[in-house]
Amino acid sequence: MKEVRHASPNTVASYLRDVTQFVTYLGGQDERIQEAGSETVRAYMDWMLGRGKSAASVTRSLASIKSFYNFLISAGEAYVNPALGVTVAKAERKYPEVLTSREVELLLEQPRCVDAKGFRDHAMLELLYATGIRVSELISLDMDDLNLAAGFIRCRSKGKERIIPLYPAAVTAMKDYVQDIRPQITADGDETAVFLNRNGERMSRQGFWKLLKHYQKTAGIQKEITPHTLRHSFAAHLLENGADLRSIQEMLGHADISSTQIYTQVVKKQLKEVYQKAHPKAQ
Repeated sequence: MKEVRHASPNTVASYLRDVTQFVTYLGGQDERIQEAGSETVRAYMDWMLGRGKSAASVTRSLASIKSFYNFLISAGEAYVNPALGVTVAKAERKYPEVLTSREVELLLEQPRCVDAKGFRDHAMLELLYATGIRVSELISLDMDDLNLAAGFIRCRSKGKERIIPLYPAAVTAMKDYVQDIRPQITADGDETAVFLNRNGERMSRQGFWKLLKHYQKTAGIQKEITPHTLRHSFAAHLLENGADLRSIQEMLGHADISSTQIYTQVVKKQLKEVYQKAHPKAQ
């Protein structure tokens, strides 16, 4: 199939898994692929939902089955596509996990600035929350991307460049690390990376993931924090405090503002939850 040939390995694997599971189900119903009708496909969707599959997973499986039957038709192995016209209950939209302002404070307080690791980790977390950059962008930063005197960083990603300002605490944390700590841990005087691991080489995504999970645990934060959580929190908190969507879009590096608009829904959802908990007539 054309759409499968040009898909990513993960997409192909998902497609094959979806089709294999459907064929197995048909075998249990003693029904051939070419004989299955819309009722059978609809029953399969209901069966999957009944086994605890999410609406999103079932919707993806339905799309795979539709594509599979289109292939069979093009190959002359089937004459109708029984998946056409079958729908699945609308998947519940999942919003990004966002930390409260207090949770952000707790997380940023965890690295103890008593040794090189503490200063480095504190600077990394402050910079992430100050700028909303992706973790891949954080670890890709080079020394010439910093202008701490002016209070901003230059972020380059996907062939584009953006300038993002820093709040004073982030500037201080970065200066402490860059001026006093980084020279002590660099393994090579020609190393350009801003953030270095214990071997004096560029920090890896895996290395940052481990330190983030460690500080989540020490902060006692129950939410599931990922490297993207501070990016989401940065955007939502800016919006809460009056920033416009276009400015947030530019700082995040979103190509389409529709990607930024999700944070409007996040903020509305949070306000509704606060209202439901706090208003005496909402109980």
